[in-house]
Amino acid sequence: MTSELAALPDLMPALPEILLAVGAMVLLMIGAFGGPRTSQMVTGLAVALLIIAGAILLLSPGGTVVTFNGAFIQDPFSRLMKILVLVGSGVALAMSVGFSRVEKFETIEFPVLILLATLGMMMMLSANDMIAVYLALELQSLALYVVASIKRDSTKATEAGLKYFVLGALSSGMLLYGMSLIYGFTGQTSFAGIAEALHTDEAGIGAIFGLVFILAGLTFKISAVPFHMWTPDVYEGAPTPVTAFLAAAPKVAAMGLIVRVVFGAFEPFDSQWQQVIIFVSMLSMVLGSFAAIGQRNIKRLMAYSSIGHMGYALVGLAAGSAAGVEGVIIYMIIYVVMTLGAFAAILSMRRKDGMVESIDDLSGLSKTDLPMAFLLSVIMFSLAGIPWMGGFFGKFFVFLAAVEAGLYPLAIIGVLASVVGAYYYLRIVKIMFFDDPAPVFEKTSVELRLVLVLCGLFVFSMVVFIGPIRAMAEAAAKSFF
Repeated sequence: MTSELAALPDLMPALPEILLAVGAMVLLMIGAFGGPRTSQMVTGLAVALLIIAGAILLLSPGGTVVTFNGAFIQDPFSRLMKILVLVGSGVALAMSVGFSRVEKFETIEFPVLILLATLGMMMMLSANDMIAVYLALELQSLALYVVASIKRDSTKATEAGLKYFVLGALSSGMLLYGMSLIYGFTGQTSFAGIAEALHTDEAGIGAIFGLVFILAGLTFKISAVPFHMWTPDVYEGAPTPVTAFLAAAPKVAAMGLIVRVVFGAFEPFDSQWQQVIIFVSMLSMVLGSFAAIGQRNIKRLMAYSSIGHMGYALVGLAAGSAAGVEGVIIYMIIYVVMTLGAFAAILSMRRKDGMVESIDDLSGLSKTDLPMAFLLSVIMFSLAGIPWMGGFFGKFFVFLAAVEAGLYPLAIIGVLASVVGAYYYLRIVKIMFFDDPAPVFEKTSVELRLVLVLCGLFVFSMVVFIGPIRAMAEAAAKSFF
C-alpha cells in the first residue's frame, strides 16, 4: 500500500489543469440537462473557472517542479505563458456574450470547448515529453476544429472548420512522423532523454530530419509560412468571437511549446534548428507584410497581420539566447493585448442589418464615434510598431536579440517588413479620420468597450509597463538557461 501511494504523482503543479478538466465536464452536464436557457450561466461560469485557474497560478510557489514521471513541468516560463493564455481565452469568451445574444449564437458547447482548448494549451506549455506534447496538442486542436465551424447554418464557417481540420490533420501527421524518427534514433521520448542522446552524437542525420518534421508540425499551429495557408480562410469564415480566440491564446501556447521543444529537447542541435527558424521567420515577415496590402476584409487583414507578427516573434527565438527568449515573451504579451483590442473593435462593427467586415465600413468613424476611432488608431499604430507604442517595444527587443546574436540580415529584413506592414495599418487610420462617414454602427456592448479601452490604454502607456513586463520575461527566460 505504501509503495502504491509513493508511486502517485504530485498533482499540485497540475491543479489549474485539473480544475479546468473537471469544470468543463461539470459545465457540460449543466448545459446538457439545463438546455439552451443555461448558455449564459455556463459562459459566466467558464470565465470564472479561467479566472480561478489564473489565480492559482499567480499564488503558486515559484521554482521548477517536475511531475507525472517527468512528462509535466511547471516553471516560471510555463506559469507566465499559461496566465497569458488564460487572459486571452477569458477575454475572448467575455467578448462573445453580446455577439451570442444578438446573432442567436447562444450554445452551451462554445464555452465548454473553449475550456477544453485552453486545457490543451496549458498542457502544451508544461509538456516535457513528446507523448505529452502530442496529447496536449490534439486536445487543443480537436476543440478548435469544432469551434471554428460551430455556426452550423453558415456555409463559410463550415468551410473554415473543414479546411482547418484537413490541414491540421496533415500537420499532426508531420509532427508524429518527426516524433517517431526522433524516438527511433534516440530511443527516448522525454526532452531530457532526447537532449542527452543528441549530446552523445549517436543520432546522426535521421534526428535532424525528425527535428525538421517536428518544427513543420509546430509552426503550422502559429500559422507561420509556409504552413500559413489555412489562416485567412479560417479567420474570415469562423464567427468573429472564435476568430478573436484563435488569434490570441492558441498562438501563445504554440509559440511557448516551440520554445520549450527547441531549448529542452533539441538544445544540442541549436545550429540546425536556428536555420529552420530563421528561414520560417523571414518568409512569415515578408509574406505577412506584402499579402495584407490588397485585403479589403478586416478579418483577412488581421490573419496576414498575425502571420507577420509570428515571424517577428520567431526573430527572438532564432537568436537562441536568453535575451531572445525574453524578447519572444515580451512580444507575445504585447501581441495578445493588441489582438484582443483589435477584435473588440471588429466585434463592434455592427449595423441594424448585421455584422460588417469591410475596412471601408470604418470610413469616417472619427466623425461618428471618436473614442472608438482613437482607440483603434492607437492599436493600429502599435501593430505597425510606431514608437513609443507597445508594438514598438516588442519588435525592439526581438531585433536587439537578433543583432546581439549576429543575425544582421534577419534584423534588417524584419525592419524593412515592418515599414511595408505599416502601410496597411496606417491606411485604416486614414480611412477612419479622413474619408467620408459611412452609416453609423449600433451601440457597442459594455464588455467590448471595456476591452477596447483597456487594451488601447495598455499599448499607449507601454513606457510605464515595459519595466515590470521585462522583469517578468527575464525571470521566465531563465527557466532554460
